[in-house]
Amino acid sequence: MQIAIALVAAYLLGSVPFAMISSKLFGLADPRTYGSGNPGATNVLRSGNKKAALVTLIGDALKGWAAVFIAQRMGFSDNVIGLVALAVFLGHLYPIFLKFKGGKGVATAAGVLIALDPMLGLAVAGTWLFMAYAFRYSSLAAVVAAAMAPVISVLMHGGNGQTVVVGILGMALIGKHWQNIQRLMAGQESKIGSKKKA
Repeated sequence: MQIAIALVAAYLLGSVPFAMISSKLFGLADPRTYGSGNPGATNVLRSGNKKAALVTLIGDALKGWAAVFIAQRMGFSDNVIGLVALAVFLGHLYPIFLKFKGGKGVATAAGVLIALDPMLGLAVAGTWLFMAYAFRYSSLAAVVAAAMAPVISVLMHGGNGQTVVVGILGMALIGKHWQNIQRLMAGQESKIGSKKKA
């Protein structure tokens, strides 16, 4: 029962839509009505309000980190902690509070990874930052970081249970970016900071 409660709580925490909360706090339009329509930090940035985007980014990352951190402190096994990590991540992707239409999970996944293994999380975040700085495409950076995450995990820890969780997170992230991948291939993807539809 305790495990079930932890998983439901993690999912509900993941469902908290910080893009919506920050937009209301800063008097912005619903992020689902402009840009990519995605309730995430990158799309909130398209509103031109960097503070709102930062609040969204931090909030989405913190909920991923908090769910895993609390599970660790409660003494759950590594397998249960892995399930909690997936639950909070899926909560962000398919939030009950937004009729199961959520964000793409980049910040939440980063928070999860940092909680699971700070060095792994920082390595993956560094991959995202490098790609974003070099090419100015948030989606490309996310896809490359997601693809590299399980590889980095294998190099650091081998093929353990954590690597399986990281692999699932990575595949889900890439899947959520499928339309972005198509636009990248067609040369139609908007760069970071662009207010055009992405």
